[in-house]
Amino acid sequence: MSNNYQAENITVLEGLEAVRKRPGMYIGTTSERGLHHLVWEIVDNSIDEALAGYCNKIMVNVLPDNIIEVIDNGRGIPTGIHPKYGKSALEIVLTVLHAGGKFENDNYKVSGGLHGVGVSVVNALSEWLEVEVNRDGKVWYQKYNRGIPVEPVKTIGETTVTGTKVRFKADYEIFETLVYNFETLDTRLKELAYLNKGLRIILTDKRKSPEVVADLKFDGGIIDYIKDIEKDNTALIKEPVYMSGESDGIVVEAVMIYNTNQRESVYSFVNNIHTHEGGTHVSGFRTALTRVINDVGKAQGFLKDKDGKLQGSDIREGLSAIVSIKIAQPQFEGQTKTKLGNSEVTGIVSNIVGTQLKMFLEDTPNDTKIIIDKVLNSKRAREAAQKARELVLRKSALEVGSLPGKLADCSSKNPEECEIYIVEGDSAGGSAKQGRDRRFQAILPLRGKILNVEKAGLHKALENAEIRAMITAFGAGMGENFDISKLRYAKIILMTDADVDGAHIRTLLLTFFYRYMVELLHNGNIYIAQPPLYKITTGRTIQYAYDDKQLKFIVDNLEGENKKYALQRYKGLGEMNPEQLWETTMDPDTRTFYQVKVDDAREADMIFDKLMGDKVEPRRQFIEDGAQFVKNLDI
Repeated sequence: MSNNYQAENITVLEGLEAVRKRPGMYIGTTSERGLHHLVWEIVDNSIDEALAGYCNKIMVNVLPDNIIEVIDNGRGIPTGIHPKYGKSALEIVLTVLHAGGKFENDNYKVSGGLHGVGVSVVNALSEWLEVEVNRDGKVWYQKYNRGIPVEPVKTIGETTVTGTKVRFKADYEIFETLVYNFETLDTRLKELAYLNKGLRIILTDKRKSPEVVADLKFDGGIIDYIKDIEKDNTALIKEPVYMSGESDGIVVEAVMIYNTNQRESVYSFVNNIHTHEGGTHVSGFRTALTRVINDVGKAQGFLKDKDGKLQGSDIREGLSAIVSIKIAQPQFEGQTKTKLGNSEVTGIVSNIVGTQLKMFLEDTPNDTKIIIDKVLNSKRAREAAQKARELVLRKSALEVGSLPGKLADCSSKNPEECEIYIVEGDSAGGSAKQGRDRRFQAILPLRGKILNVEKAGLHKALENAEIRAMITAFGAGMGENFDISKLRYAKIILMTDADVDGAHIRTLLLTFFYRYMVELLHNGNIYIAQPPLYKITTGRTIQYAYDDKQLKFIVDNLEGENKKYALQRYKGLGEMNPEQLWETTMDPDTRTFYQVKVDDAREADMIFDKLMGDKVEPRRQFIEDGAQFVKNLDI
């Protein structure tokens, strides 16, 4: 490993002019998510030092006034004069886009981040940033205002240690909010600590008294990670199966365990980046799993000839796994880094996982029998579900694509401008049908509550008339056959009553979408309508309030001597006439929507399992833990 990390190793690709004008191009958004992205960029640089073997401790401090401070004990950013540019390498790294030590493999074997744009982009989008570097026996310092150096790099003391400290305040001119969420920071930093075995990350929130501290260090790495994920599930084997190895400079780690659930949960990472869409590393893992379980099952006599060859979907039912690789030159498909494309990775992961999984299964025949029995049960359930599905499809005429009778479709055939309202009850459905804009708005009323698919199997879901109606109306299929390119509506809007039953119906719908049409959530097609809670009438004037705070504001600002007004609390959508429903909830110029997205797939998966699954204890614990935070409860 080379320790020749000097000023001349810093490569400059282009300038930093456009960052403040178009911040979204570099951090995706200027919302709360973009604000936290600044922290990830600085932490990524420290993580890269850890991956290179020079850093074992990172401190992230949230200071009063929402100032962020990140301290590591790595080598320290080079401070010498760059031979080509005549400036300190530290200043170049902080002021020039694509300047860094990650473009030559001698300095960083692998790295995450955004290919060197990180620290300079954070600098450009900060009201101010200051950096201290402990290196070569000295403490080097420089401060910047909105990306511009206040003065040249200077020494402010001597030191016997190495490392980098970056402190910054995000720019109020750029971001919609400057308030950091401790839970968001804790979740991601905990994930990084799991993925980098033995690395200690200390997160401290100094905005509060007493301070809140999360000291994160996991010597078991992803083995501890899978145990955390599975803590509320019932495992079928005693301990997770851990596999690791290195080939052609690619480091592979994988861990897996089986539980009593019916679904597969595989979390994949490349250089600490969560690859939500998987890629070649996941393909290699799945290939090895299918091959080895079939081979060992037959060799040990657990699989008979009559069982035939087990399908991958059968083998992965009830599987929970983590696949993490470190690679020098990752090739990601698209700009979002959610799918790995390196073709050579498939074979490497398959060989490493296959060899070690085979050894485990041969050495633990009792576990092997448990896994094979689980897989055979999955196979039988799949075959039964397939028969039921074919029967249901024939009965409901889904195969010929006939639309459900209760769907009031829109006249436009352009999916980009079409939207469908999933409405609770026939009464509200009738008002919505009369009040809508028929050109681009479709209405699908649902009767009662749909099936909780978290507890039921696929064939049960397909027997549910309301679920079949949605599948048919959307036109994109479901499950493994879901094809978002065939979706008939760009917006799917859930419009339910503002009470406990309405919230329950929304939750059941979201559970169905997450389990069988998750691309709708990742693609941002799902919205929740916000009907008003109150109608305030003063004479001939009508105003609407969507929450208690808005109601108080309207009432406090009513004109007149006695402030006489009539107040109506809407108990359901059916109480509104078509004109009111259009004006308050369906008119694109005045309505309020919440878009539903999945930022953390692992957390979402655990929440759906906890709240909608068949285990009572985790749900009871969740309610007890959260009861103190409930402000409004319908009784």
